[in-house]
Amino acid sequence: MSEQVRKTDHGVINTPAFLATATKGTIKTLTPQQVKEIGIQGACVNTYHLVTHPGADVIEKAGGIQKYSRLNIFTMSDSGGFQVFSLARNGPPRGPLAIPQKQLSSLSKTYQKKADVRGEEEPFVIKISEDGVKFRSIFDGTIIEFTPEKSMEFQKKIGADINIAFDECTYYPATHGYAEKAMKRTHEWLKRCINYNKSEIRNPKFETNSKRFENSNLKNSKIVSSFDIRASNLNRYLYGVIQGGTFEDLRKKSAEFVVSQDTPGVAIGGVSVGESKKEMRDQVRWVSDYLPSDRPVHLLGVGQIDDIIDLVKYGVDTFDCVEPTRLARMGTIYQIGKARYGAQVSSFSVQIEITKSLYKNNFEKVDVDCECYVCQNFTKSYLHHLFKQREILSYTLATFHNLWVMEKLFEGIRKAIGKDLI
Repeated sequence: MSEQVRKTDHGVINTPAFLATATKGTIKTLTPQQVKEIGIQGACVNTYHLVTHPGADVIEKAGGIQKYSRLNIFTMSDSGGFQVFSLARNGPPRGPLAIPQKQLSSLSKTYQKKADVRGEEEPFVIKISEDGVKFRSIFDGTIIEFTPEKSMEFQKKIGADINIAFDECTYYPATHGYAEKAMKRTHEWLKRCINYNKSEIRNPKFETNSKRFENSNLKNSKIVSSFDIRASNLNRYLYGVIQGGTFEDLRKKSAEFVVSQDTPGVAIGGVSVGESKKEMRDQVRWVSDYLPSDRPVHLLGVGQIDDIIDLVKYGVDTFDCVEPTRLARMGTIYQIGKARYGAQVSSFSVQIEITKSLYKNNFEKVDVDCECYVCQNFTKSYLHHLFKQREILSYTLATFHNLWVMEKLFEGIRKAIGKDLI
């Protein structure tokens, strides 16, 4: 394992790194200036949401997502596959956007399932085929189609530095037969994404100036490197996605295929979708021997502190998750002294619930060990008061602090790598 430095048009990326969730082109409750103050290196935007509103064409006209949002940092756009394939809950659409019965009867293979979008609005999936997915917009009821080519086109217009190939995020718990079918579909779609990029977008590999660094304690040693990413409207970087559900044979088969396609980077998908922590960690461990040491690896949707500490050793370079920002808006505050590499932690041992009454008269800093703006200026009592009164500032302060802690956690991980401790 090694620390890596990646240069991009939107800043230098030191890895391993955490990409904050910017679903709709914003890290919720924070201004771009606050994002800069925290030191957030990158963000992950959501293709599905940006296509439904304001639309990929609008973002393209604005000059891309960085100019549109003023988040002048490294960005990754997902494919939209998770949103339109997470068919965790069944049942016909209800309300004003329900599909008319006459239209339903005319559609073949109509699933009428609501997709789980991890707490965001839920699209009405109306048709799944080998070509892609059709779903009804939650905004105006229009039908939107996602295919591998459409996803690549949308992501090109959005203009993020990294694009994720369109994939099927296998629901949990899926049978081996379904997981295999979804995996094969994902592989075919990856080839179509690659072909689209070859015809529409220049897609060179990351360039590296580095020496190899071996660590005999790890299965998947990485390299000390400096990657030069020069992204523009004509130059995007594509990551293939490993799928396979909770089945070891499928995970390994998918990893072998995806890595063989020689995309500039690789993502591990279909994890943290309802399975146990052990199952999730097994899925990463199974593919660790197949992951490239000369290309970046991203783990989609994983962000609990104990998971990060345990999984970074398998060769994961970047993570993204709603965990720190969503918990912040719920009044769950990370404690930086416990959130550090090498600590024996669980996902609950590093946080406090600031809404509890015991903090009403607590005039300590929000986190006694933290040096961020929030902790230098405000007390637990004040933050407790803001949450109890549902003041918007409570969300801003809690989010600022939690992301600061995440940045410090990864800084500690990078230092540990530099000292050959990982």
